Amino acid sequence: MGSTRDRGPNIKPLPTREAPGDKLEGIVLLKVGDNITTDHIMPAGSKILPLRSNIPAISEFVFNQVDPTFPKRAKEAGGGFVVGGDNYGQGSSREHAALAPMFLGVKGVLVKSFARIHRSNLINFGILPMTFTTPADIEGVSQGDALEIPDLQTIVRAEHPFPVKNLTTGKSFQATHSLSAREKEIMFSGGLLNFTRQQMEKQKGSAPAKGKKLSPTKT
Repeated sequence: MGSTRDRGPNIKPLPTREAPGDKLEGIVLLKVGDNITTDHIMPAGSKILPLRSNIPAISEFVFNQVDPTFPKRAKEAGGGFVVGGDNYGQGSSREHAALAPMFLGVKGVLVKSFARIHRSNLINFGILPMTFTTPADIEGVSQGDALEIPDLQTIVRAEHPFPVKNLTTGKSFQATHSLSAREKEIMFSGGLLNFTRQQMEKQKGSAPAKGKKLSPTKT
């Protein structure tokens, strides 16, 4: 008998994201209003619950109550952004409301304000959470617009507002993030799972080889 464990039909490997490059770009896949809940993003229910360990399958239900075409459009576009209003991601702490959009290629979420737990989940799955510096600027962004954030590595490390270019309208606006030092490293790693693996590799590399004695310290 081999060492590989058999998986059931609804158990798939957990997807991860590559570390981000020098810029973030894509179209606005969806624009929503205030108080979008995790149920809006990733519905629950008896039809979906059995798929919770099958991210490719469960991702087909992302934003199903808001726009059933979202998964198909997101994959065809190669991912992009979600734009929203106040209190985005309120409700349960459902991780799949960040994991499934990540699988579909959502690179960033740009809103007026976030529910705290969902914001953390976005970071853990490598999705950049951003807020409009001037909330009224949301009126200048439409679904389908192409957005670009240049010099991503620089702006993530900085603490000040940064420009977001709307390539469709030719205008720019300011956005902010409130990432802690650890959250920045998680984002640069492509998510918490990648970050944790990297930390474990560093620890292995710094540990003495098995069976090798440390040299005594000279006094």
